[in-house]
Amino acid sequence: MKLSKSKWLIVGSLISVLLIFLLWPKDERNNLKAVVTKGDFKIEVNTSGELKAKESEDIKGPTGLRSHGIWQIKITDLITEGSYVKAGEYVAQLDKSEVGTKIIAASTEVEKITSEYEQARLDTVIEMMQLKDELLNLTYAIEEKQLIFDQSTYEAPAVRRQSEIDLEKTKRSHSQKANNILLKREQNTAKLRQIQLSLNQEQSTLTRLEELLSELKIIAPKDGMVVYKRTWDGTKITSGSQISVWDPTVATLPDLSKMVTQTYVNEIDISNLKKGLHVSLSVDAFPDKVFTGEVVDVANVGEQLPNSDSKVFEVTVEINEQDTLLRPSMTTNNNILIEELKEVLYIPQEGVFVNDTISYVVVESGIGLKKQKVTLGKTNANYVVVKEGLKEGEEILLVKPEDVESIAWR
Repeated sequence: MKLSKSKWLIVGSLISVLLIFLLWPKDERNNLKAVVTKGDFKIEVNTSGELKAKESEDIKGPTGLRSHGIWQIKITDLITEGSYVKAGEYVAQLDKSEVGTKIIAASTEVEKITSEYEQARLDTVIEMMQLKDELLNLTYAIEEKQLIFDQSTYEAPAVRRQSEIDLEKTKRSHSQKANNILLKREQNTAKLRQIQLSLNQEQSTLTRLEELLSELKIIAPKDGMVVYKRTWDGTKITSGSQISVWDPTVATLPDLSKMVTQTYVNEIDISNLKKGLHVSLSVDAFPDKVFTGEVVDVANVGEQLPNSDSKVFEVTVEINEQDTLLRPSMTTNNNILIEELKEVLYIPQEGVFVNDTISYVVVESGIGLKKQKVTLGKTNANYVVVKEGLKEGEEILLVKPEDVESIAWR
């Protein structure tokens, strides 16, 4: 995780102190002293974080891409991050090429099916006309056979029977032809209906694709400031990026009235953190302005950030104040208050020396230097609480004297 400007300053200060110590004349190092202080003692975890809006609305691409077999699509243009837009104004343009290709294919298919439908309709009309002509001819044939049968009254029985049989055959053929016409009409109607359904389906696909093409121009759903969306690895989605149909978000519109800072705490300190802890923080862009906040979420599972070997836990801090200076992606320096001890003695940690299991300090008194055993309490980044052994206002050395073994105990 990158160091904030404030942390770089701390590192620089420590290096400067070390150089001063190394270059300081040995006989003057004993002048590095500290006074035993009494007061409120804060145990804090210091982290850097990044501002985000607590709530935001995503600016999304069309949701119908997947239904047309499009699984990824490129952003060909996206307005500058930080731009203010009003509802309905242009935000981004998605690549039209794949949708355009599908529109051409769908248009060709519509034309093809339309031609098939017209050909089938014409074939049906011609076929039905032929069948009706055949039925009409059979009607005339029945009349003809009926006349022959009527005129055979005075003919021989065999001749009369033959004319009767011919009449019945013709009537049966007429009846069959009439039934065939009904069946053929139903068959042709079903065929045309099937082609019409295919045509309607393809026309519907074409219409949806044309609507989808217009939706590739992304507009703002409401007023706000455009902030680029980040992927899982922290990379910003911008012009030229590919977006997935599973999450077609191209940018967000944060609600700047309520901001949070997202920070990461190492696994050593995470056990001390919980919801509700007080936080004081500043923004690197405005280091002199101090804000307050509260821990609202502590991750239960650690993760490993890019370019880092240690595991960290995500912590979310909600900022109490509302300020127009606060913007998403600004870097924050957060001091999370773990515990505050009232009216205790404390000294710098570098003033404590260890001899075997004994912790001691070197006290400067009116009669010279003395070693003093101390009982220590809790620590923070720079200081340690003294439970026993020292009084307020006493002076201790911050550098162990070279002749410390010869110094008497107090």
